[in-house]
Amino acid sequence: MNPKQLWSRRRPHLWFQLYWVVYLIWFFWLDLTIKDPKYIIHAPLDDRIPFNEWFIFPYCSWFVLLAGVTALLWWCDTQSYDKLCLTMFSGMTFCLILYMLLPNGLDIRPTVDAVGRSNIAMSIMQLIWRADASVNVCPSIHCQSTACMALAFSHSKLAKERPALKILAWVWAALICASTVFTKQHSIIDVVCGLAVAFVWVPVVYRSAKK
Repeated sequence: MNPKQLWSRRRPHLWFQLYWVVYLIWFFWLDLTIKDPKYIIHAPLDDRIPFNEWFIFPYCSWFVLLAGVTALLWWCDTQSYDKLCLTMFSGMTFCLILYMLLPNGLDIRPTVDAVGRSNIAMSIMQLIWRADASVNVCPSIHCQSTACMALAFSHSKLAKERPALKILAWVWAALICASTVFTKQHSIIDVVCGLAVAFVWVPVVYRSAKK
């Protein structure tokens, strides 16, 4: 099959990406309207996890993972791409609805003065904090979507009989999830809930792949 035929067969699947328009409008609308969250998410373990600004790099690598996995699966394995879109976008929608019903936020972000360090990681960290208010955090969409990407990729044709690629996908995903708590973007509760939203799909969407 030549590239033109491949493009013709894969083009309809791109319609899934229109969801990002809905998601971004919805997410930032909630970010702007929810200023005083009713529920503050906190766990004792949060206080024992030290702030480390260098985790901002694996945190931001989420964008690279998202673009890379989505593009690769769309071109090389549309069945896995469709599963990714189903699990990730439905999970995001569930999280946004939950944010509306149970407005929640964090109170664990340190101040720049409290950190007492000045470096490139802290500069990026401050940009993230200014752009992303500490509301609408539980479940963590960052972790939910990351787990969906790792699941879709590790079950795809690209990773079949390539255990090293599966390990790479899950290690990368684990680093991203860990980065959310080390940068104080999320509570450990947010992470657990975000992963639960992702893995609830495993017995449904990936059941046949395990047989």
